[in-house]
Amino acid sequence: MAINLKGRSFLTLMDFSPEEIRFLLDLAAALKAKKKAGIYNEPLLKGKNIVLLFEKTSTRTRCAFETACHDEGAHVTFLDSKSSQMGKKESLEDTAKVLGRFFDGIEYRGFEQSVVEDLAKYSGVPVFNGLTDVDHPTQILADMLTIEEHCAKPLHKVKVVFCGDIRNNMCYAWMYGCAKMGMTFVAYGPSSLTVDPEVLAAARAVAAETGASIEVSDDIAAVEGADVIYSDIWASMGEEDQIPERVKLLTPYKVTMDLLNATGNPEVLFLHCLPSFHDFETTMAKEWKEKGYDIREVTDEVFRSKHSVVFDEAENRMHTIKAVLCAMI
Repeated sequence: MAINLKGRSFLTLMDFSPEEIRFLLDLAAALKAKKKAGIYNEPLLKGKNIVLLFEKTSTRTRCAFETACHDEGAHVTFLDSKSSQMGKKESLEDTAKVLGRFFDGIEYRGFEQSVVEDLAKYSGVPVFNGLTDVDHPTQILADMLTIEEHCAKPLHKVKVVFCGDIRNNMCYAWMYGCAKMGMTFVAYGPSSLTVDPEVLAAARAVAAETGASIEVSDDIAAVEGADVIYSDIWASMGEEDQIPERVKLLTPYKVTMDLLNATGNPEVLFLHCLPSFHDFETTMAKEWKEKGYDIREVTDEVFRSKHSVVFDEAENRMHTIKAVLCAMI
């Protein structure tokens, strides 16, 4: 089946068919191979202009978008919350319409999913979700590419277990991704944390069509047979005041070697979207340790082990984002 994604926005994997997601993964692998081989053909985004709107800071997302654009010949403009009038002196609708006149594509990283949706609604150009409070689709593409590089199983045979705060945007993004690709997914975390029922219902509705399994559990037995253990930091941006409560609640779900061993899979992979608190070499981890709190969501032993492919995963942000940009612009 011929796939044509030109002019589409990339707001959530829920907007794409399994075949379209497969196309993006295959394109990303091809573009990665081309870069590794030092092959420089006519750039696919030559003469294009992309604006990056960042209301939340980032290392990987910004660098991945910028390098992807530069590799394929596009020009990038970066606007953070201090250098844009969006939502302050100018409405979101007006900003979107203006940016759509200047740029061939818009990336947004911030808070509400409705913002990225409205940018797509009003701008008239493709819009790309670099992270919102409820989704992170470019990260999931990178994660899937990484799994395919390190796991012999096809995606529909892979079991992913997300450990920790199961209300997290990465957990929700994985529900969507696994549902679309027919994978097995378990959200493993405290029963006191309730997954958004609309997110769960939407993912399970898709899963019913693709053969995927989407489960929620607080039982360690849920990790048995996992091919991928996934985690994220316990307090997102702006939630630092909740750290004492989060540490108490989530420490039993910390990713340790014991947890990896509980999978019964000697080849189990550890993935993390980064940044990660895995040691005490960051200012934040040191400060909280002095206050009596260990904020590490994964031990350093796991993070540095043979199971960890987090830096391959980080690199793949660039290749999968490049695929999204080239396919849709």
